[in-house]
Amino acid sequence: MKDITKLAQTYNVTTRTIRYYEELGMLKPERTPGNKRIYPKSEIVKMKLIVRGKKYGFTLDEIKEMILLFNKDRTGKQQLERTIEFGKEKILQVEEKIKELEDIKKEMEQLLVVFNKKLHHQ
Repeated sequence: MKDITKLAQTYNVTTRTIRYYEELGMLKPERTPGNKRIYPKSEIVKMKLIVRGKKYGFTLDEIKEMILLFNKDRTGKQQLERTIEFGKEKILQVEEKIKELEDIKKEMEQLLVVFNKKLHHQ
């Protein structure tokens, strides 16, 4: 069990971010008698999934869907199937972005050649 401050420190996010994930229904902390948020292991695992999902470029809606699927199907099979679908889509997006960046790099290199020629032939 971790409180909200420790959870935020563990995943390098703000407590406000964690409360936002709660508002979206992605996390559901337990409460102490003093109404302090505490996160059991199951919620810590969800937080890890959220952070990892964001790192890989998934939207919060996509991450939420994966979390909710696990809540529906405790075997995790539906969650894994959907995660694989999202992962394949994300890989295609990354490959498109790499191609786009490689094209930009090539154009910039060509421009530098042109600019260097202009600079040295004046």
